[in-house]
Formats: sequence, C-alpha cells, structure tokens
Amino acid sequence: MWLDHRAVNQVHRINETKHSVLQYVGGVMSVEMQAPKLLWLKENLRETCWDKAGHFFDLPDFLSWKATGVTARSLCSLVCKWTYSAEKGWDDSFWKMVGLEDLVADNYSKIGNQVLPPGTSLGNGLTPEAAKDLGLPAGIAVAASLIDAHAGGLGVIGADVRGHGLACEGQPVTSRLAIICGTSSCHMGISKNPIFVPGVWGPYFSAMVPGFWLNEGGQSVTGKLIDHMVQGHAAFPELQAKATARCQSIYAYLNSHLDLIKKTQPVGFLTVDLHVWPDFHGNRSPLADLTLKGMVTGLKLSQDLDDLAILYLATVQAIAFGTRLIIEAMESAGHSISTLFLCGGLGKNPLFVQMHADITGMPVVLSQEVESVLVGAAILGACASGDFASVQEAMARMSKVGKVVFPRREDKRVLPGNFWELMKSTGNENTETGILKKLAHNTAHKWPRQELNVQPGSRTKVLSSIQPCSRNGHIVVITTG
Repeated sequence: MWLDHRAVNQVHRINETKHSVLQYVGGVMSVEMQAPKLLWLKENLRETCWDKAGHFFDLPDFLSWKATGVTARSLCSLVCKWTYSAEKGWDDSFWKMVGLEDLVADNYSKIGNQVLPPGTSLGNGLTPEAAKDLGLPAGIAVAASLIDAHAGGLGVIGADVRGHGLACEGQPVTSRLAIICGTSSCHMGISKNPIFVPGVWGPYFSAMVPGFWLNEGGQSVTGKLIDHMVQGHAAFPELQAKATARCQSIYAYLNSHLDLIKKTQPVGFLTVDLHVWPDFHGNRSPLADLTLKGMVTGLKLSQDLDDLAILYLATVQAIAFGTRLIIEAMESAGHSISTLFLCGGLGKNPLFVQMHADITGMPVVLSQEVESVLVGAAILGACASGDFASVQEAMARMSKVGKVVFPRREDKRVLPGNFWELMKSTGNENTETGILKKLAHNTAHKWPRQELNVQPGSRTKVLSSIQPCSRNGHIVVITTG
C-alpha cells in the first residue's frame, strides 16, 4: 500500500545510487514508490513471498488482469511508480544497481513487458468468470487503467469552463492544476514539454493525458491528518454528540461553529496564534523528505469545542499552504498555473475548498459529478468501447463544471503566517533556535503576516533537528530563552 513507509532503508539506498532514472521522480525516489517496496519484499519475505510470486502488480493493473486475464500493464502505473520510460522502456542498469536484477529476467515478465496507453481495450474484454462475479455480460470492453488519482485528474481537468469568468478560459489546458484530495492529496499539472521540478514527481510522458507530460506533487496525509487532529482532541466526544443532535457530519458542525465564533471577523483571524506544520507522515512534495514530522505551536490549556474548531481550521489552512508551496515550486520550474480543479472527498468540505482558494489566490473549480475518479474511469471505458476516438474528445464531452469558488481577497491580509512561511525566503537568522524563538515571540504577540528568513539549504536541517514531544495527540514544540 502506498501509505506503508516501512521501506525507509531501501529507498535511502536507492537514492544513494544517484541513478539517472531518479531525475524523473523529482530527483529523490519516494518510499511510496514500488522499487523500494519490492526490495523490502526481497530482503524480508524472500521465501514466503518473493521466490513464489509470479507477478507483481500495481492495484489498477491487478484489477484489469482479474477482469480480462491479460497481464498487460498500464503506461500510467509503470511510468509513475515503477521507473518505466514511455520513450525508452525499462532501464536494466537501474534494477541491477539497486539489487533487483532478478526482475530483468525473462524480459521483465514479473513486472510487465506489455505496456499499453490508458484507455486501450484489453484482450477480449470481461471474461466469463469475471462477468459472473460482477453480474455483467461477458465481453464488455475493459480499458487499460489509470491510478485512482490520475483518473480523478482526467475526470476534471478537461472541462469546458466557458461562461464562468475564469482565467483559464481560452488558455491551454496546461494552465490548470488538478488536485485530487482524500486521505492524501495529489497535484497534477501537465505540460507540452518535460519540466523537471525538484521534489515533485515526473515529468511522465502520457501518464494521464495522452501527448502531455505530467508532474505530480503530493501531500502524504491530508484528510487523514484532519481526522487525526479532530478525533484526538479532548472535545471530540462533545463534537460527536452535538453533530448527531443536529443530524450533521462533524465537519459540517465544525464549519458552522467557526462561523459562530468568528463573529464579524474574517475566519482566518481565528488562527493568528495557532500554527500547524502538517507533515505528520513526512513531506512528499516539494521538500521530498520522509523524515519530517508534524508540529503544532500556539497551544493553550483550553480544550473546549472552540479550541477544537480553531485547531481544525489551522490544520486545513496548513494543508492549503502546502498546496501553495507545491504550486510555487512548479511555477518556478516553468509551469504557468491559473486555476485549480479540485475533486475527491475533501472537495465536499466548503471550508477546505475556500481555504485553498484564499491561500493560493486562485479560483477552485468543482466538478458537476462529485466522484470525478469515476468520471475518469468512465472516460477510459468509453474509449475502450469505441464511443470516442480519443481520450481528449471524451474528456471534453464528459467533464462538466459544477461550481466555482473564488478567493476572498478581503481575508488575505489576516491569513496566518503559518510554518510554511518559514521556508520561503533567505536571510541572516537561519538556525532552528532563531526560527523557533522568532515564531514563539510572534505567536505571543498576535503577529501579522510576515516572512521569516531561512536559508534554502537549511530546510531539512531546521525541521529534522527539532525534538518534539507528544501531548494529547498533538506535537508540541518547547523552546527556552
């Protein structure tokens, strides 16, 4: 599973090779990719798993194999997670260098030697056995797959935006960024030419939209982090009881509670004293450091429902600042992004959507069909069945705009500085002690939005050297002096 980070030692050794394939994963391979997981299996489950396995599949390819009996792999899966090149194929030297030379045998039969573009019809369609299990007619077309997040990106990024007053209207599709957000978040940007973004996966050719290069940023925990922060708070039982009494979800209740306690002030003002660093499961992009940990600064002794609501808000804002940092990294490398297309479970939360608009300063487009991953899968199916001649044609016909959320410019001046601001500029006081003293001082004095100065080379050093302690499920940073 992608969320399993146990192959830390293996990915560290892979990254030490400095092999040329690493330039196509942002310069540093993630522990969430398949090569370190395969190496972990070989080194830890040699007899019970590794030696007995006939094939190793990514989940989308496993499902298409179960449906059709065809072992062909999707270009999306292999390019994005397995180091396959759409132009050159497998690189023998990489697998031999990292200790997985046995996968090269028999023309890579265990990990894929037939690679098809997403949307290609597989074999003879649904097998009789699979058809019986699913209650469908045998022979129905089955498409070469996409990874779920990439299907979500395909389902939203091609929508016709005419008449919505968006900057991307009449502009190339490359001006759009698809954000697929649920347990984690993925940020999908495409370009006509390859763009190498440090700390951002890719560029991958034709991995999502045929003929375009894909860069994929990401945050390893977003929805899961929000759940963790809310459910670990002392006031969570009270929240559950009050939300149930109103027949609301806990997040609908928290959103209405924030409206109540903010009074006439913009909601961003509520977190002027409270800041969250959201890397509780490492940083996928753009710092690409799985050792980073989460923090909260500005905690008080109170543990009431107001306190919980404000912590929830600060967490949502921190995730949005993470998105902004990814966008800035992509734009610095050559992307030009004007509009966000957001889907996934968190797209149903109005606060999450609005904070992304406010903090990035960009409008957010929500799909008419809430389950955009299913739209992307349907686009592939429609291509495999011959209903559309190309993926691009299917995207234009099947993707629809549902709602557009614009940034609230009046709130921008009171958005919290947040830990992300620590990473953005250069200056003299670049030690972890200086940063934390400055942060603690500014928090205590209801600090206005400002830039704290950090040398770019000290990013990882600053955060990895902080020694947090755990209290009530939160990470508390203690400073002296």
